[in-house]
Amino acid sequence: MRNSFQIKLITNHKDYPYDLLLLADETIHAIDKYLYESMVYVVYEMVKPIAVFCLYPVNTETLEIKNIAVSPEFQGMGLGSQLLDFIKENYQQYPNLIVGTADCGLAQIRFYERNGFVKYAIRKDFFIKNYELPIYENGQLLKDMIMLKYTLNA
Repeated sequence: MRNSFQIKLITNHKDYPYDLLLLADETIHAIDKYLYESMVYVVYEMVKPIAVFCLYPVNTETLEIKNIAVSPEFQGMGLGSQLLDFIKENYQQYPNLIVGTADCGLAQIRFYERNGFVKYAIRKDFFIKNYELPIYENGQLLKDMIMLKYTLNA
């Protein structure tokens, strides 16, 4: 992580950067379903928020990444992979780290696989059941969520 970057746990809900959160999730309503039960971290360059991630403890064994987003101007620089490394290093008490992404989000799936995650489940019709309006990505209707898992010390 560059020296000018600072990762900060956000404790005041007024400080949540919805503009960044919306890069990884389609609606504020969907974000608010998990945000208040998650540990929310913001990455700053100087004072400017440039990335965010939300971690939700599913149980004592599993931590779920509910949202991870990097500002477009900082994408492609390895920051997302550095954030995953930060999570892996700082939350080793959870042997399983999971994340879900759209079945047609091929770039996102490849990103997680490059970082050691493997596909392990599908949440059928997740996007149809959990969002009021249809969502399209890469010209395809989002239906199923692909679940990926990283197991520490695997």
